[in-house]
Amino acid sequence: MAATLRDVAQRAQVSVRTVSNVVSGYQHVSEQMRRRVLATIEELDYRPNPVARTLRTGRTGVLALVVPEIDVPYFAELAREVINAAAEVGYRVMVDQTGHDHDRERDLLTGADRTMLFDGVLFSPLVTRAELLEMQGASTMPLVLLGEHEFDGCYDHVAIDNERAAQDATEHLIRRGRTRIAAIGAQPDEDYATPQQRTAGYERALRGAGLTPEPVHLQPAAHYSRADGYHAAEVLLALPDRPDAIFCYSDLLAMGAMRAVFDAGLRVPEDVAIIGIDDIEEGRYSRPTLSTVSLDTPFIAREAVARITARITDPDGPAVELTAPHTVVARESTGPAGV
Repeated sequence: MAATLRDVAQRAQVSVRTVSNVVSGYQHVSEQMRRRVLATIEELDYRPNPVARTLRTGRTGVLALVVPEIDVPYFAELAREVINAAAEVGYRVMVDQTGHDHDRERDLLTGADRTMLFDGVLFSPLVTRAELLEMQGASTMPLVLLGEHEFDGCYDHVAIDNERAAQDATEHLIRRGRTRIAAIGAQPDEDYATPQQRTAGYERALRGAGLTPEPVHLQPAAHYSRADGYHAAEVLLALPDRPDAIFCYSDLLAMGAMRAVFDAGLRVPEDVAIIGIDDIEEGRYSRPTLSTVSLDTPFIAREAVARITARITDPDGPAVELTAPHTVVARESTGPAGV
């Protein structure tokens, strides 16, 4: 017969409330008492009843992580880190994807999706700043935004400095002696911060080096996929004065661009240097290995979980914005300095 909360209390010689406080993660329990109760829980192999806990506390012990596409390597790595960070504070994580569907995102953000049985949501949406402002106050669900939206003070927000990351990637190519630098990943028809900010950083780096951004060098990509990177690179390589370097707004775009260079009978990095953003595992084992802007995904996950647990405890606290560090990682696809 499975041990009960009362069994644990009797064996540890404490009240049922004390055991409940320990199981629920209540902070105001002495460390000595906490260790005593946890030792008894392990001894009796007590398993808390999640349904009973939900009825008692109004909490499920589950967080939701919502991303556009789970099969994108960056989001898969982010999910792994979030799951690990959440486990450290006693939460489980359910991962969902929106498939770039704005209506689906709005349902999740406003609480219209009544199947969401979570204590809080970590959300990497594509909705615009204006849409976020419009939806403010529509849901009481604790929410932390991930990604590169402009911070508006409405929600907790954990992201990278997108513009600075793009500038750093482009400046890396400039330091490698490249002067005809193209970019893949613009989305001129989308009111979405990521491509806009990365374009701004790319162009700022060029102007800072006395180079003029050429409209023909800025290639769009509907999705940050290998296929879109390949097709955009084909366009660039067909130019009369083809670029000698390409900054890609994601590593997947860069992987596709590298393949297009090889298929055109050219070499990376000798003819065309390539750099991406994300530092996905695939780029560390490609040939040549991919230079990239490495995002501190563990930092993003850890801080996002910390913010959502704080928001669950204090729903009315002020919103906080946190910026994760990033680092340019030079690998074979951009070649040695000065070459």
